Amino acid sequence: MVDTFIRIGLLLAIFASIFLVSQFALNFFWKQNAHKRAVNKRLSLIKTGMNRGQVVAMLRKNQPKEMEGVPAIIRRPILALQRTIAGSGVPFSIMQVQMAMAAATLGIFALLLLLIATSDVTASAGVLLMAVVLSGCVGILLPLMILSMLATRRRRRVEQQFPIALDVFVRALKAGHPIASALAILTQEMEDPIGSEFGLVADEISYGAELTDALTEMANRWDLDDIRMFVVSLTVQNETGGNLAEILENLSTVIRARASLFLKVRALSSEGRMTGWLLTALPIFAFVGMFAVNPEFYLSVADESSFMIGFLSLMLMYLLGFIMIRKMIDIKV
Repeated sequence: MVDTFIRIGLLLAIFASIFLVSQFALNFFWKQNAHKRAVNKRLSLIKTGMNRGQVVAMLRKNQPKEMEGVPAIIRRPILALQRTIAGSGVPFSIMQVQMAMAAATLGIFALLLLLIATSDVTASAGVLLMAVVLSGCVGILLPLMILSMLATRRRRRVEQQFPIALDVFVRALKAGHPIASALAILTQEMEDPIGSEFGLVADEISYGAELTDALTEMANRWDLDDIRMFVVSLTVQNETGGNLAEILENLSTVIRARASLFLKVRALSSEGRMTGWLLTALPIFAFVGMFAVNPEFYLSVADESSFMIGFLSLMLMYLLGFIMIRKMIDIKV
């Protein structure tokens, strides 16, 4: 009987010790993660000992480059790609991402050529075309879809944070802080991504840039009308005067009403947007997955004379369908 009580006591002690250690570890990691979430990237870089010039260079490394003299048909997709990479928040420069996608595409194509050369498959025009398309899907299209998803998520985060940042800015102005001091409060209190963005604006102003110019560049980086309205409000107040706190408070109300309408539109168009995502991603995943599981499904018909016509026609219809769906679900609010 005594042995039974001793055994039960030992088991309870072991359970209690494991429970306390696990709770202590979870609490420690939770506090560490909460601290990391509360500090934006700019403050983290400053904490490591980097000066403000290095921080500005680090934050601006993915800013889209204007290409003067380049035809619009080439400039627009390149700028869209640069804006997507910059908005995704990946810790790599635009050139590094582009080089990585190019290297991955060439590497996959070389591997496919090696597999074709060491197998009994005839290196016909259809097989080579399919190898090129498969390499592009894995090396370019799939990374672009992931980057686009990350950029969309961070852009929505900025849209959600901006009215809160305006409220903090207005309260700072009402408390008697000048505009520069109110911006400094935003850089210290707001989380990423908007905390680092306002920090970048504050650093650019400290190096001699105009407030409206720095905010306009921020609006162009994120392609947000809310920030453009904020810039217009500041510009009008500087030229005509007036109570800036009251103007921005009314602007915050307008932005929140616009955001509410935008969410209603997103809810009503959610079916179309989900259909667009599925029709965009499903053919790529189906093609790559089927080729990885059963390559003979394509290779057995790649030598046919009608394969080239059918394959090119399918890619053209896929491109047209993608453009049409994007036009249909791109609702301006």
